Amino acid sequence: MNPSYSQIRAHMLKVTYEDWLSQLKKPNHERDGFSEEQHTLHIGQIVARFLGVPLDEDDYYNRLFDLHAESTGLILLSEEHLDKTIDNQQFQAIQKVLNINKEQNLSINRFAAFLDGEQLLLKSSISSLHRKIREAMIDMLQLFSSNEPDGLKNQGIQRVLVDVIKWSFNHLGKEITDANPQKTMPKILWFGNGKKSHLYFLYYLISLGCDVVYFSPSGEDLIGSVSPEMQESFVHHYSEKKNPEPFPKEKRRRSATVAYRASREIETILNHEGSGLYKPWQLRDYTPSSVTLKTTYDELFILIKEKAMIRPNFDVKEGRVMIPSVFAKIQGVSKNRKEYWDRIQTISQYEQSLLIRRFPFTNSVNNDFRFHYRNALDREGMLDPGKMIAGHYWKYQHLPTGLQSGIAMAIRNICSRPYLKPLPHESEEELKIYLFTQSMQIPPSILKLMQQFDYSQDVPKIILYNNELNGTMVRSDAALLLMLNQFGLDIVLYNPPGHNDMENFIEEGLYDVHWLEDVVFEQEFKEPSFIKKVFLQGLLKNLKGD
Repeated sequence: MNPSYSQIRAHMLKVTYEDWLSQLKKPNHERDGFSEEQHTLHIGQIVARFLGVPLDEDDYYNRLFDLHAESTGLILLSEEHLDKTIDNQQFQAIQKVLNINKEQNLSINRFAAFLDGEQLLLKSSISSLHRKIREAMIDMLQLFSSNEPDGLKNQGIQRVLVDVIKWSFNHLGKEITDANPQKTMPKILWFGNGKKSHLYFLYYLISLGCDVVYFSPSGEDLIGSVSPEMQESFVHHYSEKKNPEPFPKEKRRRSATVAYRASREIETILNHEGSGLYKPWQLRDYTPSSVTLKTTYDELFILIKEKAMIRPNFDVKEGRVMIPSVFAKIQGVSKNRKEYWDRIQTISQYEQSLLIRRFPFTNSVNNDFRFHYRNALDREGMLDPGKMIAGHYWKYQHLPTGLQSGIAMAIRNICSRPYLKPLPHESEEELKIYLFTQSMQIPPSILKLMQQFDYSQDVPKIILYNNELNGTMVRSDAALLLMLNQFGLDIVLYNPPGHNDMENFIEEGLYDVHWLEDVVFEQEFKEPSFIKKVFLQGLLKNLKGD
């Protein structure tokens, strides 16, 4: 028997950090805003976002464990917990509706009606709830249509529809069948990061009237990114942001002391992302990327000795660190030979400098990596750092996790917009595969330099001296330089005769070019004298406080 109301309207309740859980546990008829008038049932809905993690991570994960273990009725969903199976008949029915849409340009309402007709929407014996399910699908399709280019004609609609429909049936089928909106609607506990389909699924759940409690240790806010209306839902920001750990299967057996918590709180205040004060290796788990500084010739030698956090445009935000780096080529030799050699000798003697005087300094790889490249792509056609790191071809498993992520992100970035000049008849995909392949072969000496990089401190430097007496720069050298520049290392290339080398491979405008007064052929590198070398090393140690 159907109730007297024919429509259901859910209203997000104003909750606080102190009362959200007690409100969540209340049945609908005891919540604020509950009423039945003019054939419409009004129910209060909890949508709460918890971004980041507190100082005491063990307590955070223990509370999550308790929240799921308690009799709150929360359905745990995450990338890890979602049931990704789908009935073949459902998949074919989705394809059928998509084909009809291609032929007829369906309106959103008709599109939803076809989905309903193909038994692709959840069912309820309560007619008002069945109507609400259809309205929620319409809301989600409208969001997709307004967000994505070409609306319902966008190729991504199939992926989103398949995901939302299969997750609806796999996780909400019984709950919707048993639901009595006057008492309760399904309650969702979302944990961790998400992708495009997850965003639309969460929006569908909220439109349906479900309670959604969203925990994101990394600070990613899928719900808040949907619409201004969703930003009005309750949000609590914890002090730190970290990659999510697996959802706890048991309680942790560690408890922070009062002194430990106080110490961590002071440390957080002093070393907060925007404070400009960073302790050693504080940013080791952050993902680096670079902004290349445009400098004059004289400025180059001033900036290159500065720590990253002192340089203009250094920024730390949401798990990423933006490193201002130098990428420059110095053509010719200055008339003031003493100043020329003083400068090159000084920057090449820094503790975190690598002087390269023989070319090529990389090995060209002939292995076919095209399948590895294609398997590492995400749904948007971009390289997925997680897939790269999980690949058996990944040579950097021994490195710290943060450094691996930084290398993977640098590879993703240089492949998303290649600045390497293509060979004749080389397709864009072939160019990207080449960059991907070469990035898997970082020489040990350079890898060691990258491991020494404390992102807020001294920036490692690659100093190249190409007098054309010790070989020729090749394309694989240029490919590696692009990756190192994207990672945030300083790169300075000297070419005394003023000939092309990088120009043959890398697009113009990506690096500064400084022309000096003289061009000199077959100019041997001038080593610093023994006394000068001792002086430089002693001076650098004093500057570091060693």
